[in-house]
Amino acid sequence: MTGLVYELCIAPMLQSLGNLDAIVGKAETHVRKDEHLEPATLIQGRLFPNMRPFVFQIQVATDTAKGAAARLAGTEIPVWPDDEETFNEVHQRIVKAIEYLSGFAPKDFEGADQRSIKLKLGSHEFQFTGAQYIQRFVLPNFYFHMVTAYNILRQGGVDVGKRDFLAGL
Repeated sequence: MTGLVYELCIAPMLQSLGNLDAIVGKAETHVRKDEHLEPATLIQGRLFPNMRPFVFQIQVATDTAKGAAARLAGTEIPVWPDDEETFNEVHQRIVKAIEYLSGFAPKDFEGADQRSIKLKLGSHEFQFTGAQYIQRFVLPNFYFHMVTAYNILRQGGVDVGKRDFLAGL
């Protein structure tokens, strides 16, 4: 199962983060072409007033990816500040996540499917096996925030489509 954990979790997140970085590049181009649009409008953009902004979606997607890799490999989770305010800083965060995940190899996840994973969210603590953690938390949470970031940019007028989200097939 060593290679399977990597192939089902880490590899698709790496591809999706690369796609996300390209989508952010399209957002930058969109802002440059529209002289009336400030970058902060998209970076702080929301789908609905009570939802978190685009930059938050990036932060959670990257935190989910690095947390998954570290927990599944049994290593310490790096802590990154959530202080991105510009497209350049958003790119840097995504690249940092890609570089972090790229530092792992399939062998680093030997036994990860059965590893005991404790996850604390607010006042709630959850107990998973590695396989349950991937299925029930990592992938649904990661893709929720990826799709939300994509949709915020799409709603903001950025010319992105399904092919941008699925690039690399």
